[in-house]
Amino acid sequence: MDKAPYIALLFLVFIGFGSAKAQKRAFALYNTKGKEVSYRKMLKALEQKDIVLFGELHNNPIAHWLELELAKDLHGLRKLSLGAEMLQADDQSIIDTYLKGELTAAGLDTLAALWPNHATDYAPLLGFAKAKGLSFIATNVPQRYARRVHRHGFGALDSLSGEEKQWLPPLPIPFDSELPGYKRILSMMGDHGSPKLVMAQALRDATMAHFILKNHREKHLFLHFNGAYHSNHREGILWYLRQGKMELDCATISTVSQEEIEHLLPEHRGLADFILCVDADMTTTY
Repeated sequence: MDKAPYIALLFLVFIGFGSAKAQKRAFALYNTKGKEVSYRKMLKALEQKDIVLFGELHNNPIAHWLELELAKDLHGLRKLSLGAEMLQADDQSIIDTYLKGELTAAGLDTLAALWPNHATDYAPLLGFAKAKGLSFIATNVPQRYARRVHRHGFGALDSLSGEEKQWLPPLPIPFDSELPGYKRILSMMGDHGSPKLVMAQALRDATMAHFILKNHREKHLFLHFNGAYHSNHREGILWYLRQGKMELDCATISTVSQEEIEHLLPEHRGLADFILCVDADMTTTY
């Protein structure tokens, strides 16, 4: 009996196994149930939505890369608006001046309250919006108001002037302290947690939802970038979006880090409609 065909087949099996093991993927995409999906399938689902909340890990370069790639691809399919937690609402006029080409990047850095990792992680998104003539909405509450609520609770906002309140959602702000996400914050913070700290988080969520809804245009897709915790489990920003406009079709993305990305860990299932799972050995931007 000629054993050559069997030897050749065995050789191919070992070669194939070696090749599979040699492939080092930086990330994988999963649906909410933990089934791996392709980028194409995710893109097809997202292009049908009114609002997409991309929940990132702030120092994760894969998340920042995919945010830009998703913005580029959605722009090719839909009328698109962009927005981000990383920019404060009271800086909107400065950002608009930059997008119109009337302010340099250095000028933007001087005048706006940019995050320390802006140059590496968010400037490319603003640059894309500028190049394509897209709106880019600063959705986060000015930090001074979040600090005030952290110290004194929601009542501290009542004494603000009408001019100051333009950077806030309408008062009084709805608040459900029993939402699981807010309860997890208290649990994680331990002795450092307080109901007022959770109120400050809710203020950020409510403000982002307010400015997303205020700037969402009919037949446009609004792609928003925020920390994953602000939209995980379809809470946070999405809870406030539902209070404002129930009929809008929203989708969420979350980012997680795992030692091994071939399967999504059970605790990461259900975080969002799509989960970006990044290898834990990935370098960080800070």
